[in-house]
Amino acid sequence: MRKILLSLIALLSVTVMEAQKNQTFLTLNNGVVIPQFGLGVYSIPAGEATYNSVLTALKAGYRHIDTAHAYQNERSVGQAIKDSGIPRDSIWVTSKLWPNEYGEEVTPKQLDKMLERLGLEYLDLVYLHQPLRDYNGGWKALEKAMEAGKVRAIGISDFDFSDELFNSIVEPALIKPQMFQIECHPYAQREHWQEMAKKYDIKIECWFPLGGRDSKGEILRDPVINEIAKAHGKSAAQVIIRWHIQKGFCVVPGSSNPKHIQENIEVFDFELTKEEMARMASLNQEKRYFNMTYQQIKDWMENYELWD
Repeated sequence: MRKILLSLIALLSVTVMEAQKNQTFLTLNNGVVIPQFGLGVYSIPAGEATYNSVLTALKAGYRHIDTAHAYQNERSVGQAIKDSGIPRDSIWVTSKLWPNEYGEEVTPKQLDKMLERLGLEYLDLVYLHQPLRDYNGGWKALEKAMEAGKVRAIGISDFDFSDELFNSIVEPALIKPQMFQIECHPYAQREHWQEMAKKYDIKIECWFPLGGRDSKGEILRDPVINEIAKAHGKSAAQVIIRWHIQKGFCVVPGSSNPKHIQENIEVFDFELTKEEMARMASLNQEKRYFNMTYQQIKDWMENYELWD
C-alpha cells in the first residue's frame, strides 16, 4: 500500500527548487528563516493517515510540518519525511513539548526522545505547548538546546491567557522566543497579542487558521470572504490563508484530504488588495473557538502526562 502511494504521489511531485518558489518566508529574531506556510497534523491519527498527509503535502511543495508530542504522530511524520526523499535541510520541522516534560533536568532527556521519535538529528522549532508546570525551567533547557544546535528556534504556545502569564516567561528569558503560537483567524485577529509579540520581535504562528477547514466552519461561509474569493477565482480557504500570509503570520492549516492539501498551497499566485485586506480586518470580532479559562485548562491537564 505504501509503495503504491509513493508511486502515485511521485507523478505529482515537484522539485525542491520549484517548491521553494511556491513559498514565502519570515526572518526570525535570531536570523533563522522559516517558511510561512505549512501543514499542521493536529487530530490526524498516527500511522497511515498522518504518513499519507505529510507525504502528500511534501510532494505538493509544502516545506513546513507542525506536529507535537501530544498529537502522538511524530513517528509517522518522521517516516514520511524520510520516505519523501527531500533533503532534511529543505524541510522545516516543528514539534512541541508537553508540560510534564518541562524542567532543566527533564527537558533535555525528553527532547532527545522527541528527536528519536521523529528520526531527526535536530529540530527547526520546539514550542512549550502549554503554560503549565515548570515552564521557566523548560525554557532554560530549550535555550541550552538551541545553543548546542539541537534546535534552531524556540517558542511558546498558548501563553495568551493573560499579559502576566506571557511576561512571566518572556521577560526573564535570556533568549526571547522566536515564535508565539496562538489561535488566530479572521474572526479572532488577536490584535492585542500582535502588539505584545511585536514588542519583542516575536513572530506569530496561527492554529485553527480556518476556523474548521474540513468541517465547513462558519468562517468559510462568511459572505465577505466568499465575495473576495469569487473575485480572484479562489476558494474561501485560499483567501483566508492568503490573508494570514499578508499579515505576516505563519499559518499551518491541517488536513488529511489530498484535495484540500493541494488547494491550500495554491495561494502564491494572487494577492489581496489593500481594500480587500481592510474588509478582512473588519471581520474581527475577537471570537475564539477555544474558550477554556486558565484554571479550567490547569484542572484538565493536571494529571494528563505524556511519556514515550
